[in-house]
Amino acid sequence: MTKALIVWGGWDGHEPEGVANLLHGSLTARGVDVTVSDTLDAFKTHDLTQFDVIVPVWTMGQIEKEQLEPVLKAVKEHGVGIAGVHGGMCDAFRTATEWQYMCGGQWVAHPGNDGVEYTVEMNPDEPSPITAGISGPLNIKSEQYYMHVDPAIRVLATTIFSDGTVMPVVWTKMYGKGRVFYCSLGHHVDVIEPPEILDMITRGLLWAAGALVEEPA
Repeated sequence: MTKALIVWGGWDGHEPEGVANLLHGSLTARGVDVTVSDTLDAFKTHDLTQFDVIVPVWTMGQIEKEQLEPVLKAVKEHGVGIAGVHGGMCDAFRTATEWQYMCGGQWVAHPGNDGVEYTVEMNPDEPSPITAGISGPLNIKSEQYYMHVDPAIRVLATTIFSDGTVMPVVWTKMYGKGRVFYCSLGHHVDVIEPPEILDMITRGLLWAAGALVEEPA
């Protein structure tokens, strides 16, 4: 059975408990055995190699060396996946640069703040089981994340800012032996609970866990 560890907390404005509950329910519905914790000490008290994927839902805050290093080792050396959304993964622990390197990107701005209307387009040049079946653009009203990104990421979906900048929204990458999945949507629970979006994210979590086939059907 696929096993996932969800660790939630940090800035309350991103509704971390609600996001964690939503992802928990979606993964459980797919037959995943999910462990949930609201403390970063879970990273040092659990044997992380017993999980297939780690799902952080923790915006900002600080992570201690003894909490961070087990995650990095589990992903890089043991092939445990890591996957998440919005600031809960790519605006966590702003001083932990190795975390950012592992995740593939870091938030730097959201021009217009919350309530911006924009679209997210799937990348036709990168077919993936994560985005398979999503035929048209996703219409979003939320924060539009402007990010610093690793050039090594595999970009599955993008958005275009008002100045014409094309920005990755959904991506995958490898960190050593571990699979990494990220989606920048998720400022609040309601942004990612529409079925098409939640299904895409859930497939991303499963892909990171090694529980989703590489090529779309």
